[in-house]
Amino acid sequence: MNILLDTHAFLWFVDDNPRLSQPARVLIESGESQPFLSVASLWEIAIKISLGKLFLNQAYETFIPHHLALNGIELLNISLDHTSAVTVLPFHHRDPFDRLLVVQSNIENMTFVSADPVFDAYGVKRVW
Repeated sequence: MNILLDTHAFLWFVDDNPRLSQPARVLIESGESQPFLSVASLWEIAIKISLGKLFLNQAYETFIPHHLALNGIELLNISLDHTSAVTVLPFHHRDPFDRLLVVQSNIENMTFVSADPVFDAYGVKRVW
């Protein structure tokens, strides 16, 4: 099963943060799941670092590839289909990164790993 990690789920997973739920951790670590991280999440992380809202224990350009490789997480690129779907997505949530993750999860038929229940309004299959 392919799963898409919300930005916070990725960060909490690689940091072994107790805020990551046990069901989410089990799903990410399961040999039956292939975790993905959207390029949108990489952009969000980079922006938060530049604003001083996020600090990593390594330089971004080292941290990201290291944790992707270490944990077998693949990148999900942003396609024209993804951005087109955002144009008709209802505004249950206004965050542009999250809106893109919703459409990616739906279009790619991925289970979405996120603590945020607002995504349930979009009909994504969410695990937390």
